[in-house]
Amino acid sequence: MTIAHSPEPVSRPDDAATVSDLDAIASRVLWLSTAMVHHANRIRPNTSGLKVGGHQASSASIAGIMTALYFGRLRAGDRVSVKPHASPVLHSINYLLGSLDEQYMTSLREFGGLQSYPSRTKDPDPVDYSTGSVGIGATAPIWATFARRYVDTVFGGSGSGRQYSLVGDAELDEGAIWEAVLDPVVPELGEIVWIVDMNRQSLDRVVPHIASGRLEAMFAAAGWQVLTVKFGTVLEGLFRRPGGDDLRTRIVTMANAEYQRLLRCSAEELRTRLPGDGPESAGVAALIADLDDATLVRAIANLGGHDVTTLLDAYDRIDDTRPTVILAYTIKGHGLPTQGHPQNHSSLLTDDQFADLAATLGEDAGQPFHRFDPGSSPGRLCRRVAERLHRDSIAPVEPPRVPTDIGRNPPAVSTTQSALGRTLLDLTREAPEVARRIVTVSPDVSSSTNLAGWLNKVGVWSPSERPDWFADDADTIMHWRERPTGQHMELGIAEVNLVGLLGELGATWSRWGQPLLPIGVLYDPFVERALEPWSFGIYAGGQSILVGTPSGVTLAAEGGAHQSITTPSIGLEQPGCTSYEPAFAAEVEWILLECLSRLGKPDGSSSYLRLSTRPVRQELAGIPTDPAARERRRRHVLAGAYTVRPAAAPSVSIVAMGALVTEALTAADRLTGAGVEAEVICVTSPDLLYRAIRARDGLVEGSSWILDQIFPADRAAPMVTVLDGHPHTLAFLATINRVRCKSLGVSTFGQVGDLESVYRLHSIDTDSIVGAALDVSAHG
Repeated sequence: MTIAHSPEPVSRPDDAATVSDLDAIASRVLWLSTAMVHHANRIRPNTSGLKVGGHQASSASIAGIMTALYFGRLRAGDRVSVKPHASPVLHSINYLLGSLDEQYMTSLREFGGLQSYPSRTKDPDPVDYSTGSVGIGATAPIWATFARRYVDTVFGGSGSGRQYSLVGDAELDEGAIWEAVLDPVVPELGEIVWIVDMNRQSLDRVVPHIASGRLEAMFAAAGWQVLTVKFGTVLEGLFRRPGGDDLRTRIVTMANAEYQRLLRCSAEELRTRLPGDGPESAGVAALIADLDDATLVRAIANLGGHDVTTLLDAYDRIDDTRPTVILAYTIKGHGLPTQGHPQNHSSLLTDDQFADLAATLGEDAGQPFHRFDPGSSPGRLCRRVAERLHRDSIAPVEPPRVPTDIGRNPPAVSTTQSALGRTLLDLTREAPEVARRIVTVSPDVSSSTNLAGWLNKVGVWSPSERPDWFADDADTIMHWRERPTGQHMELGIAEVNLVGLLGELGATWSRWGQPLLPIGVLYDPFVERALEPWSFGIYAGGQSILVGTPSGVTLAAEGGAHQSITTPSIGLEQPGCTSYEPAFAAEVEWILLECLSRLGKPDGSSSYLRLSTRPVRQELAGIPTDPAARERRRRHVLAGAYTVRPAAAPSVSIVAMGALVTEALTAADRLTGAGVEAEVICVTSPDLLYRAIRARDGLVEGSSWILDQIFPADRAAPMVTVLDGHPHTLAFLATINRVRCKSLGVSTFGQVGDLESVYRLHSIDTDSIVGAALDVSAHG
């Protein structure tokens, strides 16, 4: 399936004057981006003395690539992910196009000003993708392509256009890059274009072994079109002269570090060093002998990533039937005094160097920030491009109203994991408009996480329809029907891809006005693997629900490798997200519906659900049959806790979460039989309880009513907290009324075994709860 791009006109610089305009704009972009960093570090007062930073060299290496793209070929429907350290270039381009006020040019890395890295939620000018966490921003356009195609197929109106990633070559070291590139659907996504800034330097050094041939082969093997932009027009012209083949061979075969050193040589030094001592030395020496000094110095730095004409030719060769990568050779710090230096990554120009650069570029060091004269040729080009790239504002569609309580009666014995699948199926019947906007994503665990029924109902997403060869097999329980309207996306065993896709599915309301309700399901032990990209997606404005299941050492037979410990506290600490760990099936329904209602809108937020495969007797929940009492229980569940076993005058409070509620209730029965009055409180969200404490203390805005109802001061009692996770997750609850407390949980790697043995190992079994309760109470 090929996406047809809109037929909007694209200015094509076919004559020398227009290329000259682009060169002038590239020079101005280089200057502005350098001046922004210079002002932040050398001009703006710094009362703290802490490093401000910025990346003049990294910006310089990509200034030509971005200028040729934005001013030569980009269209309004295209979107661009800009490598993190090139944020000054992006802001400089937006400034020249009139979409950023001059006041912000002096605010880079200042409180309330331009962010260190491009941010679509915090920067004041247009930013298509937040970047900054290496590898994640680069792959985001791939997942946005999935999301855009789905939205356009199901709802329409998302338009068309390419999804560009501007990537630093060192960023290709990140595993997230290759997880995304190798996804089997990606070769069908022809609107994806990556442009790699091949400056062959990382933070500390010239990278000795970056070889475009290896990268070309890796991308080609993944089904991508590969275009290599190595030399500019000046060098290509020299290659056509006598001795040109020798010069090409010499440059191509020399080590990266040797080439970088040549960039810092005078013309006299170049005449000595460049020929080398190989068989091509005589031909090179003869060729450069006829060049004047200025031409020789210019030629050695004339790589394709800085040559407008060469870049535009590469952009014109993009094949929209498959993804494309352009490997554009550049020089880190190109055009700056730090050009090619192995430690120039974070280096800053001195005041003298900045003044010299101003003189070289014809700029004013005292008044560095100004646009082109509107009547000049570059000024007119800026205006035309601004008009071409203008996007009309999009009025977001209001998400459908999500019901608060479907009212299903769960089986007598059930798991919270299975309740997830049943609730999704219930929505297709009870709230079809809500179900229509749900998209689930999993890494090859759909059947083992109880999504099979949902998957059979809604189908699997694919860019094109594919036959289900097992449709007529009576023994096949889960049907894999792939079509562009399928609502389940499977990404293989690649959790980083999963949460990257979640972030983009959760941003469609802001990109194209159509809200989706994305739910990602993965094994809870692997949440930590996916945490950084999911957290970054939340930072970038993506709203989603992440379900970790099954969880904890309750996965007894799986052994320590698959027994999650820290995930409850991760949910407690993650900004922009509310975490829950329900104990009973009805709670899953209420919580999932509440989480869905928070998605797809400007004030929306994400959620994390931690579920279990442990069968639990549902009557233990004691859900009231009276409608008003049931609603009260639901409100308590959504606020973070409820009393599952009350006591008139408790001697001890057992506070349990998730799978451990069964042990807590059994322990309470034993304590009561021994004359110790015990109440049991079921925590569904330590996250919300912690927020309630902070609200009560005046540290954040919010309500604290749940504390008064579940932990009233006049009934305060010594406390035992217990969960299938790290004990500190619930330890803070003792501060509500400042009571004695013992916190039970998992703080060491687990062992394989039966449930009773594993619980006993970690002291979260019934005996341990009873013992802890006796210790903290007066009956100890």
